[in-house]
Amino acid sequence: MRLRNKPWAEDYIHNHSHIVELNPYERKGQWQELFDHQQPLALEIGTGKGRFIDGMARQHPEMNFIGIERDKNVIVSAIEKLNDPEVHNAQLIHENAKDLRDMFGENEVDYLYLNFSDPWPKTRHEKRRLTYYTFLEQYQNVLKDDGTIIMKTDNRQLFEYSLVSFSQFGMTLQEVSLDLHATDDGTNIMTEYEEKFSEKGQVIYRCKASFTNNTDLK
Repeated sequence: MRLRNKPWAEDYIHNHSHIVELNPYERKGQWQELFDHQQPLALEIGTGKGRFIDGMARQHPEMNFIGIERDKNVIVSAIEKLNDPEVHNAQLIHENAKDLRDMFGENEVDYLYLNFSDPWPKTRHEKRRLTYYTFLEQYQNVLKDDGTIIMKTDNRQLFEYSLVSFSQFGMTLQEVSLDLHATDDGTNIMTEYEEKFSEKGQVIYRCKASFTNNTDLK
């Protein structure tokens, strides 16, 4: 469903520069300076309305979170959630994340979350999938050597494609769940999409992968 245009969104974003980094390309390699404490840094690609990053920031005060969202009509909802004095460990970026290496330095990120990314099902659109090898090259660059990618999706084809892509890239699969909610221990934070799909009875898939044999995962 197409989102209603919010003509006030641009001003709203600029008026909340304490939550949205307005110059992300100048922040490369210095993201920890935005937070009260230097602690593991997690990056979510496609933050949407912010339910996930808000929930994770509250559940994990021992970590710092950054969410990237390109749609101004969507990110305003994430800003509203994070505009809370109790949340000190979350920041947003309003950009199209074409190449993370333009915004993040080498080995700057500890965890990278891919939540319900566009599956781009047509073969001719394979290069747009966020688990295509050119994206994996970006992730490997910005993630620390023991960094982790955590992916969730309701799309089985994308999930299977991603597992193969990770393996062909030489990554280690640390966890593969074919029904996340059946085994959830209560720590899973759902996105807006995840809740909607779950209510319809759709299975949620999740995997964790790393570029090294890292077993100390969140």
